[in-house]
Amino acid sequence: MNKIPLTVRGAEKLREELKRLKTEERPRVIQAIAEARAHGDLKENAEYHAAREQQSFIEGRIKEIEGKLSHAHIIDVSRLPANGKVVFGATVDLADEDTGAEITYQIVGEDEADIKAGLISINSPIARALIGKEEGEVARVVTPGGERNYEIVEVRYE
Repeated sequence: MNKIPLTVRGAEKLREELKRLKTEERPRVIQAIAEARAHGDLKENAEYHAAREQQSFIEGRIKEIEGKLSHAHIIDVSRLPANGKVVFGATVDLADEDTGAEITYQIVGEDEADIKAGLISINSPIARALIGKEEGEVARVVTPGGERNYEIVEVRYE
């Protein structure tokens, strides 16, 4: 399996979720299964089946997070010698040349991406167009809705 790029913040969020699943969710579901078993016949016990299904989901998510963390390449953007270039983890202020609208994105790993929070995947068309560019340059992005041009206003490494 290839290394999965993650920001320091993204890795920390995964670790927090893993801890919560192991210390809170897993014990809660085990208790729910025990209580449902106490109700008798398991064949027709909806509470038991729902708890087992939830346990399966939690265990699957734990394995998924552990796998991601074991294959993670955690990148601390504040320590990269980026020299003003857009790199993985950089926060970029952009100005749409057509509308003048300004927008800020941070380029993150695929698992961290959340467009509403301004976190875009390294694999997205916008991120691919921005990588390697510097402040003042224009990134041409080919999107399903057509071509967009964004001027890079500022690059930060937070």
